[in-house]
Amino acid sequence: MPNVGEVLCQINIKTYKNLEKLPKKGADALTYRTRLTLLIILDSLIVSFAIFGATWITYPNAPVLDMSVLTISAIALLLSHHLYAFIYKLYNKVWAYASVGELLAIVKAITFSIITAGFVQFLVNDFGIYKRALIVTWLFHIVLIGGSRFMWRIYRDRYITTDKNKKRTLIVGAGAAGSMIVRQLHNHNENSELLPVAFVDDDLSKQKMQIYGVPVLGGVKDITVIAENHSIEHIVIAIPSMKNGDLNKIIDACNKTKAKVQMIPKIEDIMTGRISVSHLKNVEVEDLLGREPVELDINAISDYVTKNTVLVTGAGGSIGSELCRQLMRFSPDRIVLVGHGEFSIYSIDMELKEAYQNSDMEIIPVIGDVQDRERMFDIVEKYQPTIIYHAAAHKHVPLMEYNPHEAVKNNVIGTKNTAEAAATFGVETFVMVSTDKAVNPTNVMGATKRVAEMVVQDLARQSKTKFVAVRFGNVLGSRGSVIPLFKKQIERGGPVTVTDPEMTRYFMTIPEASRLVIQAGTLAQGGEIFVLDMGEPVKIVDLARNLIKLSGYTEEEIPIKFAGIRPGEKMYEELLGEDEVHPDQVYEKIYVGKTSEVDVDILIGLIDEFEQCNPEQLKAELMKVVFDTKDLNIVKG
Repeated sequence: MPNVGEVLCQINIKTYKNLEKLPKKGADALTYRTRLTLLIILDSLIVSFAIFGATWITYPNAPVLDMSVLTISAIALLLSHHLYAFIYKLYNKVWAYASVGELLAIVKAITFSIITAGFVQFLVNDFGIYKRALIVTWLFHIVLIGGSRFMWRIYRDRYITTDKNKKRTLIVGAGAAGSMIVRQLHNHNENSELLPVAFVDDDLSKQKMQIYGVPVLGGVKDITVIAENHSIEHIVIAIPSMKNGDLNKIIDACNKTKAKVQMIPKIEDIMTGRISVSHLKNVEVEDLLGREPVELDINAISDYVTKNTVLVTGAGGSIGSELCRQLMRFSPDRIVLVGHGEFSIYSIDMELKEAYQNSDMEIIPVIGDVQDRERMFDIVEKYQPTIIYHAAAHKHVPLMEYNPHEAVKNNVIGTKNTAEAAATFGVETFVMVSTDKAVNPTNVMGATKRVAEMVVQDLARQSKTKFVAVRFGNVLGSRGSVIPLFKKQIERGGPVTVTDPEMTRYFMTIPEASRLVIQAGTLAQGGEIFVLDMGEPVKIVDLARNLIKLSGYTEEEIPIKFAGIRPGEKMYEELLGEDEVHPDQVYEKIYVGKTSEVDVDILIGLIDEFEQCNPEQLKAELMKVVFDTKDLNIVKG
């Protein structure tokens, strides 16, 4: 009789050599059916021949054995093995990452199949069994079946992939974006540090399936268990657009693991073409707002911007620079970047010129201060813009409380200078970026922005230029927002300072705010105050807690300290006054209100005499101007 052990070893080797001939990606991405067929064939060969080899080893000098008994035993082993293999899911496991759990499943399946075959042998062999032969058969099965699985893992790790130093990665979301991530990681295997191990997806129809060789092992609720069982080091959230609260649920599950969490870009960033799906980013607190993306009226904006000259003041700031990025998508003939900070203007100028180096669009950086009336008139006269976006302003509330004269110079006089230059030189549309703090203001910054709104509304009555203001709340990520401050405090080990546990603010991302400002400009008739839908107000303390959690800490490690309300701050902000709310939108997330007639004499008096006031007098005069002319009537869209 031939040495069956050697034959079986050769079968194993040949089987895996055949796998080696597959392309690398093919070996990693075998379909479930192909893998199942290969494993069943391999196991069938091992089980069918092992008992004969075991009998030859244990009874080498015995007289001729009853081959019919051995044959029946082999058949019983074959059938019972496949039965228990399916019971213990030996054919559904990812053997490339086999571990102790998989080995235990193999031992159980083999043990029960040997017991079953022993019982059959006992019945057909006159109530006798070949005990030693069955024990050796059991050992053969453990070594060859178990060894074949673990041999595949060793062979794959050593020869097929170079994944030793890669981070085992769980993909959340088995849709188009998740599939694209896995495909790109496979295509750029050598350059990527991530190794996709598994998906999770709440869609039951996708579970237990494979995508590019990566199994879908469960839903979001299973993240913690999967991460532990598969030694996950990295989690990628591959769902570019989620309903409010969904991301928070996923992040909560991910935070229970030790893995680093990243996500693909938001749908709004993919839509703008700035980045692709494969650009992974850390989860930011802005992402937890869960705001739905806004669909822009591309045709209206193209008619409004394309082939025209657009001027942006404050172009180096958070909102101004994002306005420039968004406007460039619509191919203006020229875009004039105006600002008084040379480095910020240089930065956005270089960024745009690099991004659009093959374009015919002219990008013109201009250093100029909106407080300098003569300079602003010169700029507008020279470049003859069709549209002006006025984003230059002082926006820091406590700082402006200490510097009210500077707030008036920049926010009121600067707006007046730029707006009058627009009227003088026939600019078609002037869009002023305003703030929710202009509603019933309790601080200098809000009051000066409300006065600036009055200035452009007064000019709208007497000019052919369409003057409008766009009012919205806080933008996350801007220079003056709380997020950079919270991040610095967390880096220093805390505490994170929050003014009051009940303080709320409206928040919006910079790209969304900028796009809505551009869209509002297309709706301008003259004199409107457009108000952006900011969604639900957010507690500042919740923002701080989320940021601490996303930074990998607990509140015990980074405590929150309540410091009290600062000068000029309100507990909550309003976007419209009590009598201003109207349910109709003139566009998605855009409402409109129109003020009553402005008392020009009061405005002129403030502008002419503010420098003679002391800080307290100036604050009082600002409030007098605002509240004497604050009544608003809503214009229905």
